[in-house]
Amino acid sequence: MATESTNSETKRGAGRFIAFAFFAAGILAFILALMDDYAGGLAIHPMDQFVVSPLFGDGPVGIFSITNATLWFALAVLAVVLLMVTGTRGRAVIPSRSQSIAELVYGFVRNMVEDVAGKDALPYFPYIFTLFLYILCANFLGLIPTAFTTTSHIAVTAVLALAVFLTVTILGFVKNGASFLSLFWVSSAPLVLRPILAIIELISYFVRPVSHSIRLAGNIMAGHAVLKVFAGFAGALGVAGIAPVIGIVAIYALEVLVAAIQAYVFTILTCVYLKDALHPHH
Repeated sequence: MATESTNSETKRGAGRFIAFAFFAAGILAFILALMDDYAGGLAIHPMDQFVVSPLFGDGPVGIFSITNATLWFALAVLAVVLLMVTGTRGRAVIPSRSQSIAELVYGFVRNMVEDVAGKDALPYFPYIFTLFLYILCANFLGLIPTAFTTTSHIAVTAVLALAVFLTVTILGFVKNGASFLSLFWVSSAPLVLRPILAIIELISYFVRPVSHSIRLAGNIMAGHAVLKVFAGFAGALGVAGIAPVIGIVAIYALEVLVAAIQAYVFTILTCVYLKDALHPHH
């Protein structure tokens, strides 16, 4: 028994070492990929990474052009499919690692929907779950060296936010009829203030898709731009660029956290908006 326990500990230790080695190699590759553009001097162009360009040829981007954004959008969708379809295909009683991750994410989002919007919001859980998974996968894929981050573009996040806005607005009128307008009438306030508050509530309601989309795109874009700026200094300084390299590692770790948090924030705001549609009364 002692021998088996020792072997098991050895295997776990080896597994941790391999995981750490892969992580360290990934960070190093990321740093080298960032610094490569600036090896010739201090010429920092942090916004170049957000340029949409065709994958085939150098012509202008048309309606039906296959671009770098198209590729990474498709890869994010593929990642969702691999996790939720291929990863849970076995449906084993003792789950595999991929099945455990899928079940953990599923339970996390389902509990979020139920806790924030109530049990009557669970029929809309698949839509919210899909939003969360896509944003999460797109954010994490964007952290791969030379990748294109689709969620850094307002065109993508605005479509996601408008889809949520239109869905909850239509649902609010379908479920509640004209009483959905009570969302803008603060009945607990003094009567003389209610018209003013109604105007404020109406404006804030229509601003929702703007703040919803800009929050996600702005945070992702800012983090990636800062990484490129630090990489520019590291590439220009050469051997003396150890400080910017340390900064890149720290910012990269922060970006991993931001990628998860922004997916969570977008999803929980969707749940809040859904709650207002289902229960509009103040």
